[in-house]
Amino acid sequence: MVMHVIEKDPFDERGTLLAFVEAQRGGLRRALLGLTDEQAALKPSASELSLGGLLKHVAEVEDNWVRMAQGREPEIKRDQSTWGDSFRLLDGESVAGVFAHWERVAEETERFIRSAPSLEDTFPLPDAPWFPKDTRVSLRWMMLHLVEELARHAGHADVIRESLDGKTSFELVALDAGDAEG
Repeated sequence: MVMHVIEKDPFDERGTLLAFVEAQRGGLRRALLGLTDEQAALKPSASELSLGGLLKHVAEVEDNWVRMAQGREPEIKRDQSTWGDSFRLLDGESVAGVFAHWERVAEETERFIRSAPSLEDTFPLPDAPWFPKDTRVSLRWMMLHLVEELARHAGHADVIRESLDGKTSFELVALDAGDAEG
């Protein structure tokens, strides 16, 4: 697994926020440890969620938030007709390809947060029924929201992985650290 390395002072506010985001990314990465694309596509519960789909979703979500904060258009625009595609790997997509994309997104997130003049800088939330109208949020808010979003889906990933093969997060941490017993 590629681990994103947090550079600079890990104890300053930016480093702390980036480290918390990275910790949640790690939980999602580990949930896919050792699985094939076919296994990552399995949906072992009544939910439509799969590990591959969660991976794709969190990569898109992180990318969209950073682009929104930068005043850029999303790389992938979703609407009601394509929303479900953000939760599943489509033909031609692979876990490895989504991981590579997510690594680039993580690097951009770190670069952007490290280079922003202030975490107090704000940007407008999009017009959506789940956001208050005409609201701006800070980069600090965005980073905390990414922690929340990633943690929610890391928890989903834990349940899905344990349902697939019984491996718990403790076993996956050990496997990721090189303990073959896991």
